[in-house]
Amino acid sequence: MKNPKQFKFDIIGLDCANCANKIERKINDTENIKEAIVDFLNKKIIVISNEGNEENLLPILQKIVDSVEENVKVSFISNNVYSNKSNLHILNSNKESNEIIKKIIIGSLLFITGFLISKNNNLLRFIIFFVSYIVIGGDVLITAFKNIKKGQVFDENFLMSIATIGAFLIGEYPEAVAVMLFYQLGEFFQNMAVYKSRNSIVDLMNIKPDYANLKVNNSIEKVSPESVKIGDLIIVKPGEKVPLDGKIIEGNSTFDTSTLTGESIPRDIISGDEVLSGYINISSLITIKVSKPFYESTISKILDLVENATSKKSKTEQFITKFARYYTPSVVIIALIIAFIPPFIVQNTTFSEWFYRALVFLVISCPCALVISIPLGFFGGIGSASKHGILIKGANYLEALNNVDTIVMDKTGTLTKGIFKVTEINLSNNLKENFTKNKLLKYVAHAESFSNHPIAKSIVNEYEKDGNIIDKNILTDFKEISGYGVKVKIEEDNIVVGNLQLMKLENILLDEKESLGTTVYIGINGNYIGNILIADEIKEDSASAIINMKDNGIKNITMLTGDTKNIGESIAKKLNIDKVYAELLPHQKVEKLEDIFKENNNNKNKIAFVGDGINDAPVLARADIGIAMGGLGSDAAIEAADIVIMNDEPSKIVTSIKIAKNTRKIVWQNITFTLIIKIIVLILGAGGIASIWEAVFADVGVALLAILNATRIIKKKFD
Repeated sequence: MKNPKQFKFDIIGLDCANCANKIERKINDTENIKEAIVDFLNKKIIVISNEGNEENLLPILQKIVDSVEENVKVSFISNNVYSNKSNLHILNSNKESNEIIKKIIIGSLLFITGFLISKNNNLLRFIIFFVSYIVIGGDVLITAFKNIKKGQVFDENFLMSIATIGAFLIGEYPEAVAVMLFYQLGEFFQNMAVYKSRNSIVDLMNIKPDYANLKVNNSIEKVSPESVKIGDLIIVKPGEKVPLDGKIIEGNSTFDTSTLTGESIPRDIISGDEVLSGYINISSLITIKVSKPFYESTISKILDLVENATSKKSKTEQFITKFARYYTPSVVIIALIIAFIPPFIVQNTTFSEWFYRALVFLVISCPCALVISIPLGFFGGIGSASKHGILIKGANYLEALNNVDTIVMDKTGTLTKGIFKVTEINLSNNLKENFTKNKLLKYVAHAESFSNHPIAKSIVNEYEKDGNIIDKNILTDFKEISGYGVKVKIEEDNIVVGNLQLMKLENILLDEKESLGTTVYIGINGNYIGNILIADEIKEDSASAIINMKDNGIKNITMLTGDTKNIGESIAKKLNIDKVYAELLPHQKVEKLEDIFKENNNNKNKIAFVGDGINDAPVLARADIGIAMGGLGSDAAIEAADIVIMNDEPSKIVTSIKIAKNTRKIVWQNITFTLIIKIIVLILGAGGIASIWEAVFADVGVALLAILNATRIIKKKFD
């Protein structure tokens, strides 16, 4: 059995959300297809299949799409996620819009002409109204006929065709034409609303640089970012986007980082500093040495995260999809009952009267208002989050945020800055040798020189700040012990550097130092030599973030840290954190999270974990929702997380909760409003009070209002 692979395809020309659901169901019923998602908003098909390659899948998918909707093309996905695909949809949309407008204008003129003809000339009136009907709704009739041959009965084209033809049969010519006219107008405005709403969201994420200024010898060549390699030099002029991640090797400048972080205040970055793709250079010309290819760059990862976000459906979306599947056939069955049973059992009524009432049911039986507006609402929420520097990987995670009542947080790099500084160097009181603090610092700096841990880097920086140089040639037998520290041989001395647990493991007796910082202990040749005290600062917004979390429904906040108990408890007290568990190794953090899950066994609410380091990746993956600090966080943590905070501010967690709550509010407004209006019109229609005109509003008009409501969130500020 082959391992399933994920494949992505563009789907061009699909304008019916309900049809998208039908296509999705058919693909999922296909052999060798493990899972399929048709993303109507992003015009994309995602398939997990045992098929060997996408070339084999393409004709299979195209055949399925053709069976549901003609003139819809499936193609290999474009590399340029947004710009190329969006332009193609713009062209298609403009072409289709012009054709629809022409039909509506010509059909409307004929429709008005029909009213001007005397009722005594019934034949001419019929001809004029019929021609008007064909001009306006001919494409609907043709599509309905083709779909019937494919077995696609319960779609909007079939329902509108039956409803309007039925109106003709009972002599309601003007109403038949008017209904088709307003249906086409409604569909036109609905499609335009969806298109504009989607693109208003996409515009927020239209951050892909179009080119890179590649430095070749003494000249500058404008090339695609994808063609630039690691180590290449690129020039970024004032006003241009940084196309790839790298280090500034020449020049200093000010950058607009709002696209990635949501921060409005520009950031000064100097030569030697790292700069990320997506930043906008404001002031000066700079030269960057590229450190990552484009497909691994920050901007590429963000685009990929956002692109795939809508493919992970929320429970609400899944429910609406299932609801739509049964809603339409149910309403149609009721319509048939209304048309054919009451005329035989209700006295003093006619068949045409009840038939007309049935037509009202047919008009209102399309679930498009729900099928379109609900995913669009979540899409808007995800887009709004990205505007605030928060990347949410799926609508399911956005919805789940509403049910979080417990947040478990890492300390270093999450609640604190993760920028460590040496504050004290202490020699052992029992030291017999002539050993200096400078020598101690030298040994520890060399021992830690292979580590990327922030504490290790702070010690190395302290040693090098006076011009000292690390000589790695004097190091042998280096060994890193995860969660404890390092062992290394420097010249003839065996050095042990790490936490208290490592000293105990090596049977090194020491005098412990109580402090509110991180203490690094040093042993040489089995003897305790001294320690180095490292301090970390609490982030400026950590305290307010904790307060606001509790104000927004978070009942329990717990901190997990590998740091000492006294440091952990001190930080927790300052920040008003409910519980703290200290001196935890990476695997113990997972175990502690499991314990928290057991404590909440009877609680249906969700648990979120917030972390940043590579050692947090397992905990991030285990939590209901994993939230990673993305600015300084590791790639592993970002990969494992469900939500990424790009500027490392804990307050953004509160922002994401607020966005989630507002998104849910809008989504349920649309569900409630749509269903209430449809039910009212259905009842009134069955009672003979509502006409097909009201039914058209309940179908197309409500869909339009729901779509407009869904996009309100994109304009709202939450900070």
